Amino acid sequence: MRTATIERKTKETDIRCTLDLDGGEVKLDTGIGFFDHMLNSFATHGGFGLELTVRGDLEVDCHHTIEDAGIVLGKAFAEALGGKGSIMRFGSFYVPMDEALAFASVDVSGRPFLVFDADFPQAVCGGYDCAMTVEFMRALAFNAQITLHLKSLYGDNSHHITEALYKACAHALRLAVQPSGTGKPLSTKGVL
Repeated sequence: MRTATIERKTKETDIRCTLDLDGGEVKLDTGIGFFDHMLNSFATHGGFGLELTVRGDLEVDCHHTIEDAGIVLGKAFAEALGGKGSIMRFGSFYVPMDEALAFASVDVSGRPFLVFDADFPQAVCGGYDCAMTVEFMRALAFNAQITLHLKSLYGDNSHHITEALYKACAHALRLAVQPSGTGKPLSTKGVL
C-alpha cells in the first residue's frame, strides 16, 4: 500500500493528512477556499487520494497554514513512497490554462531542491496570497525529498497561473511515482 497518514501540531497549525498515491477520496478543509481549490486540482490531476485538514492561525495571515500544509504533504509523499523501490522517478508536464502556460519537472531522487520561476500579476486570489505558492512548493519538495522545477512561461491572470502550476506539478508527480515494474530503483547507484 502506497499510503501515509501524517499529523503535525505546532503553536501555529494543527494538521492531519492522509495520502494515497494510487487514488481515493479527496476531502480538503484548510480554511482558505482558494487553497482548497488548488489542492483539489492537485489531487485530481495527480490521481491521488488526499484528505487534508488544517487548523491554522488565519487571524495572522495564510502563511503558516499554507507552508505547513506543504511540509505535511511532503512528509506524506516521502512516507508513502517508502524506499521508493521501482518507480519511474522522473516526470515532466505542461499545463495550459486559458492564457497561462505552466511547466513542471520532477525527480524523486532523495535530493530535495526547488527551482521556481513565476510572477503573479495580481497579488491575491481570494484569501490566498500568491506569494505563498513558492513557499508551499518549497515545503513540499524539501519534505518529500524531491527535485522540483516549476515555471510559468506566461499568463495574465494569477488564478490561472497558480492553478496551472499546481496541476503541472501534480501531473509530473503522477508520472514520477508510477511503478516501473522492474523491481529495482531507476538509478545507476542502485538506490534513490
